[in-house]
Amino acid sequence: MTEKQIERIKLKINKYKKALLLDKKQWGGWHRDGQGIRYLIPALYIQISDFKGAMRYFNWFNKNFPDDSCYPIFLFEWTFVLFKSNKLKEAEFKLHLTFFSNTYLLDKFLEKEFLDFDKNESSNWEFKSIAEDLKYNMNDPEFIDFANWVSGRLQTRVFLDKANRFIEIEKLLKDKPVGAKRTKLVNELYSIKLS
Repeated sequence: MTEKQIERIKLKINKYKKALLLDKKQWGGWHRDGQGIRYLIPALYIQISDFKGAMRYFNWFNKNFPDDSCYPIFLFEWTFVLFKSNKLKEAEFKLHLTFFSNTYLLDKFLEKEFLDFDKNESSNWEFKSIAEDLKYNMNDPEFIDFANWVSGRLQTRVFLDKANRFIEIEKLLKDKPVGAKRTKLVNELYSIKLS
């Protein structure tokens, strides 16, 4: 990438950041960001391999959008940046969140056959079509070490136990009517995601 291309990307990052500041000002000190601009910025940092800048952005994001469950590809990018920043414990936690937000995404990245199962897809972000939008690939030179790490993390007993129970609950929720049993399952699912 040339210096000119890097400079253009930095200008785009600043443009998006200004748009987010304007959004906050327009809504009386709160972000609304109905356009999803907040999700576009990490990809730009990744393009120019500015992982320190990306980490600063994610810290800002945490403070300004603390309740945001995050777009799956955004979570994937966050995981990648944490890995590149040698924050492996946090990266592993985000890796699990990435899987829970969209069970197809990591298979797409690793060029594996999709894990298909009859599950409750209550959010548009859980659909297979989201994974089709993932532009990162295990064979991209910058992602090879990350892909090896991801493959290893997905084989750990901790991940497999959580993933298997997650899948089991998702299948049960597909046909479980509203009531105490469904609430118990939803609460367990939530606790798995946060553990």
